[in-house]
Order: sequence, then C-alpha cells, then structure tokens
Amino acid sequence: MPDREDRFRAMLDAVEALVGDKPRVLDLACGTGSITARLLRRFPGASSTGVDLDPALLTIARGTFAGDERVSFVTADLKDPRWAAGLPHRDYDAVLTSTALHWLDEESLRILYGTLAGVVRPGGVFVNADHMPDEHTPLISSAERAYQEARRAREKAAGRQDWAEWWGEVARAPELARQAEERFRIFGDPRAATDHGDGLARSLDWHVTTLRAAGFTEARTAWASLTDAAVLALR
Repeated sequence: MPDREDRFRAMLDAVEALVGDKPRVLDLACGTGSITARLLRRFPGASSTGVDLDPALLTIARGTFAGDERVSFVTADLKDPRWAAGLPHRDYDAVLTSTALHWLDEESLRILYGTLAGVVRPGGVFVNADHMPDEHTPLISSAERAYQEARRAREKAAGRQDWAEWWGEVARAPELARQAEERFRIFGDPRAATDHGDGLARSLDWHVTTLRAAGFTEARTAWASLTDAAVLALR
C-alpha cells in the first residue's frame, strides 16, 4: 500500500487540528496496532484503546505495546450491536480506522456508524481511511486497477511478501500458530483467499451521507488517492 503513511499523516493532522495533541483515541479494527504506533510517536501524551476480533493480530498488538500504560486492547465483534459495551471509556476524542471497514456489509456498517455517533464525544472526530471507489469513473478505476495489479506483481517478483505469504509466516510462528488457527476459523484462511472484500467497498459520497444521517454534524474528505479516501466526520 504505497500511500499508507500519507493516509496516516492526514488522519493525525485532523486529530491535532480538531481535538489537540493529547487525545483519547479508539483504534477501531486495530489489527497489529499500526495507527496506535503512529499516534503515540506523534503525540506522546495520547492514549489508545485498540478493538479487534482477530486473535492473531491482537496477540501481535499486545506484544508490541506490552508495558505501555497508554494502550489497552479489547476483543470485540463490530457486527455485534453491543460491542461498545466492553470499552474501558464512555467516549473518545477520536475514533480512527484504516483499510478495515470495507469488509462489513452495508447494513452492518450503517449500524456501526450509528454506534460510533455515541462513542465519539461532542466535538470529537471519526476518520475512516479505506477503499472508496467512485462508480461515476469506470475508465479511471479500470486503469488504476490494472496499474496496481502490475505494481503488485513487480513487487512480488522482487521478493516482497503478499497477504497470503505473510499469513503463512504467522501460522508457522510457534507463538502465533494457535491464534492463527483460531483466526482462520473465524474469518477463513487468507492463504487460500483471493478476495480482499473490495467488492463491498462503498463510495465516499455514501460514507459522507451515512455519517451525517447517523448523527455526525459534518463529514467530508480529509485525503484521497486514485481509489482510496479518508472521510472525516465531526461529532
């Protein structure tokens, strides 16, 4: 993902601009803690709660931040309407997520946005950086997909791991093997999968409209590449 750091920087710019440099943050679908790591590097006075269902990724995240009192983790299924009941705080200055929510179907994501309107404090922010295709530009989208497929093929030929190979390494690691098998039971085995859930991705306009309907005061683009975007919503 060549623009990964660009999206994180835009995300944290929005946090600093709207809620300051000591935010209490919910890292939603946190994975290994990529957002949390960059948050704490930029804002040492911040705190983070990471939420995910994946036992392997949470094990990596907990190991990465072991002993850091600014960070905690919660195991929760975002498709469960009651998932927020397990959070350690009633509300947050910011909720941040990247390249994760496109796995949810439309109704599940709509319900999740409604829940987040109650998790983000008034005046707080939500930023979702994800795949957000534009259905009005099929020729541009087709050309971009071809370009990205060629780029990934070149990088794999040069020895860079793809998604399936990385999970193969995780499954072979003695300290992660049990959690990886549990992950495969919950989500399926990514070593055999070719679908990354991109077909469920919705447009930026859909996210903006849905967030406003869910109770956010404002919503707009914070960053964009050819296919991805970060939508910023103010509570």
